[in-house]
Amino acid sequence: MTALRLQLYAASLLFTLASAVSMAHCSKPFKLALEQWPPYVYTNPQGKPAGLDIELLNAIFTEAGCQLVLVAELPRKRRLAEFMAGEIDIMLAASDTPERREYSWFTRAYRPESVSLFSHPAQLAQYREISSFSDLLRRRISLLAPNAGWYGEDYKKHQDALLKAHLVSPFESFTQGIKMFAAKRAELIMGDTGAIVHEARRQGLSISPLPNLVVSAPVHFMLSKKNVTEADLQQLNAALEKLEQRGVLKMIRTHYGM
Repeated sequence: MTALRLQLYAASLLFTLASAVSMAHCSKPFKLALEQWPPYVYTNPQGKPAGLDIELLNAIFTEAGCQLVLVAELPRKRRLAEFMAGEIDIMLAASDTPERREYSWFTRAYRPESVSLFSHPAQLAQYREISSFSDLLRRRISLLAPNAGWYGEDYKKHQDALLKAHLVSPFESFTQGIKMFAAKRAELIMGDTGAIVHEARRQGLSISPLPNLVVSAPVHFMLSKKNVTEADLQQLNAALEKLEQRGVLKMIRTHYGM
């Protein structure tokens, strides 16, 4: 067994113990593929899962009496494919869209999310008026963007044209994306606002957000209809609502500056 698998196995045991107090309330254990997405999800120096979404998820699953089991880390596109196939059961920070509802349940919203465009500070003035991805096409502005995910209707509408014009370079992780941006592989970078700011600070890179947000909306836990029942969804929603009423989730979000 590799060091990574040992680390994940130990972490999954800890997580299982933490949330198995009354696991009979849910129909099955929920499989989650860990990812490195600080400050929301990451492995801390002690080898344990940590971050805002992990703390929120653990609180909700414990309240609901549901069991959470971690599986090996997966690339973003493969993670979605395995979710759609029912090989993993839950994904974090999901936007609720009609297309995804064909194969997913969505819990109540558990935190807000924003997606921003960023430039290098010295170039901010020339990009601050950008309000649509059509502006990038018209002005031939290059962009670094995550290689999968939902980034609003405007990006979806223009994504193919941006790719055909060779104006978009994809990245897998925010660590990779910020390194590419530091190397000036593109004029702008797009991504979750908190994750981009966190990673840029970690790498010591100064960045500036453009004034117009790409997306600002609540996010949900996304549950696979292949294995998760509607009763499970209701159980998690009830727990989420109770924790919101008691102020528990707000306290966790506030600790992370949300």
